[in-house]
Order: sequence, then structure tokens, then C-alpha cells
Amino acid sequence: MQPSSAISSHSGGQQVSVLLPLPLAGAYDYRVPRGMAVRTGQFVAVPLGVRVVTGVVWGEARGGVDPAKLKEVLGTREAPGLSRDMLRFIDWVAAYTLSPPGAVLKMAMSVPKALEPPKPVTAYAPAPISSAPASVSGTEIRQIRQIRQIRQIRMTPARRRVLEVAAEGPPLILADLARKAAVGTSVVKGLARAGALIPVQVAAPPPHPLPRWQTEGVSLSAAQETAAAQLVRAVDRGGFGVTLLDGVPGSGKTEVYFQAIARVLEQGRQALVLLPEIALSAQWLERFRGRFGVEPAQWHSDLTGARRRATWRAVTEGQATVVVGARSALFLPYPDLGLIVVDEEHDAAYKQEDGVIYNARDMAVVRARIGEFSLIAVSATPSLETLTNVKEGRYQSLHLPDRHGGATLPDLQTIDMREDKPASGHWLSGALGTAVEETLSRGEQALLFLNRRGYAPLTLCRACGHRLQCPRCTAWLVQHRRAGRLLCHHCGHGAAVPTHCPQCQAEDSFAACGPGVERLAEEVSELFPGARTTIAASDTVAGPAAAAALVKRIEDHEVDLIIGTQIVAKGYHFPLLTLVGVVDGDLGLTGGDLRAAERTYQLLYQVAGRAGREQSREQRAGRVLVQTYMPGHPVMAALTSGNRDQFLEAEAQARRDAGMPPFGRLAALIVSSRDRAAAEKVARNLAATAPHGPHVQVLGPAPAPLSLLRGRHRLRLLIKAGRGTNMQKVLGQWVGQRAGGARLPGGVRLQVDVDPYSFL
Repeated sequence: MQPSSAISSHSGGQQVSVLLPLPLAGAYDYRVPRGMAVRTGQFVAVPLGVRVVTGVVWGEARGGVDPAKLKEVLGTREAPGLSRDMLRFIDWVAAYTLSPPGAVLKMAMSVPKALEPPKPVTAYAPAPISSAPASVSGTEIRQIRQIRQIRQIRMTPARRRVLEVAAEGPPLILADLARKAAVGTSVVKGLARAGALIPVQVAAPPPHPLPRWQTEGVSLSAAQETAAAQLVRAVDRGGFGVTLLDGVPGSGKTEVYFQAIARVLEQGRQALVLLPEIALSAQWLERFRGRFGVEPAQWHSDLTGARRRATWRAVTEGQATVVVGARSALFLPYPDLGLIVVDEEHDAAYKQEDGVIYNARDMAVVRARIGEFSLIAVSATPSLETLTNVKEGRYQSLHLPDRHGGATLPDLQTIDMREDKPASGHWLSGALGTAVEETLSRGEQALLFLNRRGYAPLTLCRACGHRLQCPRCTAWLVQHRRAGRLLCHHCGHGAAVPTHCPQCQAEDSFAACGPGVERLAEEVSELFPGARTTIAASDTVAGPAAAAALVKRIEDHEVDLIIGTQIVAKGYHFPLLTLVGVVDGDLGLTGGDLRAAERTYQLLYQVAGRAGREQSREQRAGRVLVQTYMPGHPVMAALTSGNRDQFLEAEAQARRDAGMPPFGRLAALIVSSRDRAAAEKVARNLAATAPHGPHVQVLGPAPAPLSLLRGRHRLRLLIKAGRGTNMQKVLGQWVGQRAGGARLPGGVRLQVDVDPYSFL
């Protein structure tokens, strides 16, 4: 079901295939009625049963259906269609992830209302003031009366400015006219009521002003200049290519790739910047605004419905020339994409775990290859997959080894918690507590990092040991004292802390076990009562607006001590932040995840990079203290020695020996149902027909680590294969896409996860 290689037209009487944004087997054939013309990629309305659905013309009809039985296309939608590259991309993603193409198309058509043409808006123009001739019509008499009325209006400086601005150019909408005249909107409305201004209907203005690529950026170092020049040359050269921009925290990677964005804008094309968590974009947006004069278009889940409609439409019409967004921004319908930047390319947040399961970093590379343009992967801690591609010559690499402006990397030391034990019920060692006290006494800021939300990760009964567990998931309920709730971080289930133990009925017997950021804040307030503290976690920083407010408070030194989770681990630059204390450096090193060590190293290195990013004449050098019970672990050794490459080579060799990614292939099948027996039966049947071969091994079925999730029982089969194995072919022959495989019993779901990142 590949779309044609070029955008083709189809006139009345012809048959076309139309892909619908639904999880169906493929495109359906329709007949183009006489007098209508459609083109491949165009949005059209078609009947589907008793419904009318909007789909996309995918090309010539597939055939095999009696022409007399074909239904007709009902009409076209007033919106630009999908480009040839976008059609190919949707087909590729569907084939790679073994997803219905319509399910992938739905991600590109995520705002159905944006297909409707935007409504005109009301603007204001000056009323006519010329005198009427001696012979006048009835309409002209009314105009003369209006003129006389205008002349009788009491003029104020504010009203005069409005009329002068209105007379200078085309009609302006209310907000723009008031802003240019430096008055309130009530002044404009008053002139309109008096007849001095007349309302006119005009097309809505573009929602995103064009970035000014001609603006000079900040002064770059010699290393930055060299890297930026190479990125610009790659854009000028054209064609597909991936460049890794690898630089230590604070080396100015963002300003370097801004140069490539400027060149793409100069060429009149679009650029996309992917960030793993858009809520963390506050300082990034400020840097972009400083470089290009305006903010880019943003795409994330916190946008209002109206903003999403306007942005989607602006992207597809080519009016939004730079988009910054989370992973879903990759599926916006760009008509002329010329560059993709994947910032923090190593981040696991790029993996979509529900619906169509994909890795946005990897799919971005595919999108660049299809569109034949450059992709820049950016990280201070590149993933092993990306570094392997560099080593094998598939990607280019640029390295920024030094911090910008002469700042030095922080001194990093571990604290052996076996020797420096905190007091009972406390979590900060004596050494870390002393370091915080010294930092605050100098008027500097400190960050305590603990990647656990809430107050405590576990609540148990002192009398019988009963642990409070989510009724819908295989997970302990996390206590959130500020909200007064127990919460499941997997399904969102919430409940109050019970007064009696449900197991033994003991009263008021529950105890919080282990620390979360709220409990750490409790200890900090006890140790440093005068310190101004804030908690930075996804519970307290909900969206870009909250993130921007937090950043401003920290930059204005309204905060002395930040207690944060991973949302503060990367991207931020706070000049007064000189101390980072990692409360539990071992968190994440256990659990059997093949990427556990790599992820822990990346996270700790990134959070360490927040310290001492700016050195002035006072020489505010950064310091990082990592509390650990395993100071000899390879991750800790790599952090303290600064020998990243040696650590990564050891990781690579271990993966190579085990045949694990990136030196082998993995895929997971997750069978789930509310009926455990039904899920187990399907999983056993799949195992009985599993593929076998010298380079293919199937493990399982076994209960997933989260064997109960959102009320569904889950079993997992893991397929391990050689690097050269066509995993899609193996999976397709085994289970097929759901429309082609054996029908599943009611209520049983089968998810296919090619290249899994999470093993929960």
C-alpha cells in the first residue's frame, strides 16, 4: 500500500484508495464522482458505514472490488494535503512498528478541527471622513451623518493615537491596534461605538511570527564556530546525514545548532527541534527568543484546543517555520521540512509506550532520510546506539570538550554511605549536610537530587507488615503528604491513607518507608530552617508555565535550595548554583534492565552538569557529591574519574558479548487481559508457534515485572535475534498484523514493541 512516488491527480470517474485515521487493515477504495478532482495526499470526506469520516487519498485504488459497489468520495477538505514524504513516512513507521497505517495516520491528523478553514476575525479601519458631493444617495447621507458624528467626538490623546495608527495601514485586529497605539482595548471599542472606526472581516493573522534568522547570535568560541560551520555546511550540501553534537554540559551546544536553524530559515524551509520533556523548555525558549527575536511554534500536551488547531494549521500551511515540541511533534504535517534537531537524544522519554509504540529519535532519523535533509542529535551523554553509529561511520560527530566562557567542570566526589551514615530517619550524610551549609552561607544555591516523587515510595503496617498496593497495578502506592493521598504512579489511582490496616485491623499503624522529595524537604527544613526551598518534580511543575515561573524564581535568587527529581537534571543554567548533592546515587542500578548502568550514568552526569556552569571573578567553582553504597561500581568510577569513553566501551563490550542492542535485535510481545486465564492461554499459544533458528531466540511467556497494570494481567514474550535479522519479517510470519493473524479472544490485547526500552 505504498503511495505513489509523486503527488498525482485523480479526476471524476477514477478510483482511489483512501486511508482513514482508524486502526483498520489498510486503505479503502472509493470512486471519484464526476466533476470532482482530487490529488494524492488530499484530505477528503468519505462514507464509512453510516458515518462520514475524513481520510487521505493514498493513491490509486487497490482493486479487487466490484466498481458498482464502490462508494463515492463526498468532498474535499479546505486544508493543504500531506506531502509525498509524509505519506512515505507514515507507511514506513507502520511497517516498522507492525501497526495499522491508519493508527499512524491518526497521529498526523491529531487535530481534526484544524481541517476546517479558520474563521475570519474582526479588524478595525478608520471611517471615511471626506465630504459628500451635492447630489447624494441615501447611503451617502448616512455616511455624512456618520462623518458629522465623528467630528463631534471628544478627542483625547489616546483616541487620537488610535485614529492615527488606524490611518497608517490595513485594518488591524483589536489587540494589535490597541498595542500599536499604546492604549487599552476599551479606547478602540469606544471609537468603534462612536462610529470613528468601522469593523471589517479579515483573514486571521498567522499565529506565529517569522523568526528573524538575520539576527546575530551570541559570540561563539573557536570550537563552537568550527562545529557550527560544519553543521551549516551539511545543510548547504543537502541530502540526508546525521551529525552527533557531543559536548559537555555548559559547552553551548544549543547556540551551535541555532546556526544550522538560521541557515534553514534563510533557505525558506522549516525546522523541527525535539525536546524530551517540553515542560523543561523555559530557558530554551528564552535563548531562542534572544537569538531569533520571537518564540517558535510549540507542540505539546499542555496546549489549549484553540492553540493546537492554530499551530497544526500553521505548520501544514508552512507559516510555522520553527517548531519545538515533544515526540508527537514529529508527526505534524510539515510541507517543507529541512532540518530536525533531537536534543538530549539519549533520553528514554522519546519512547512512546502506548498505542503506536515507537522511538521518536529513531523515527526522526527515518523522517530525515525520506526527506533527504540533515538531522542533528545533541547530547552530553550520547546513547550507546548513537555512539555505535558514529563508530561504524553511519553518523558524523562533533565534540565540544570545554564549557563556554571559561567555566570549568565541577569537581565530583562520592560519599560512601557505609561509612558516613545519616542519623536514624534522615537521608543526608554528614559530609553532604556540611557542604550544603557552607554553600548557603556563601550566598550560593544548592540542588539536592532524588529521583523519587512524593513523600515515601512505600507505606506499610508496623503491626503485620502489610504493604499498601495499587488495586489495579503490581506497584506500591506512593505517599504524597502534601496532597494527603496515596497515589499509583502507573495508573493514577488515588486513595486516602486508611485509618485501619486492611490486613490486621490495627489502628494508626502505617509507617512511611524510604524517602521521596517531600520527605527530603522535611529533613532540609529541620537542618536549614532559614533556607528558602522549593520542590521541583512533575507533581509541582505541571507544564511550561509552571516551569518558567520556577526558573524565574531560581534565577532571581528567591530560592536557596532546590529539591528535585529528573526534571531538573538537564538543560538548565543557574549561575548561582554551585553544589549538587545526589541523595541516592544507586537508585536505578538494579532491576535487570539492560540499560540500567548506562541510564544511571547519563542521569547522574547530567544532573552533575548543573553545578558551576558560570564562573565570574568570584570563581564560583562547581562541586558534586554523590551518596552511594557502591562507590566501586563502574558507574561511580566513571563519574569520579571523568573517563566516559572507558565506561561506555565496557558497556558496549558487555552488550556485544550478550548479543544485546545495539549489537543485536530485541522485540517484545505483551499479552494482556482483565481475565488472567485468557491472557495466559493466548501467551501459551503464541509460545507454541514461536519462530526458531540459529539467530532467533524466544524467551517466555513470563509475567511482566508489572504483571498487573491498570487492571489488566500482562505476560511478556521477548524475541532476541541477530543484528542482521529482519525482525519485522519474523514477527509478521509469527503473529502477523492483527487483521491478518488469528482473531484474539474478546478482551485480549497483543502489543508489539520493536526495540523495547522499558521492560516493565
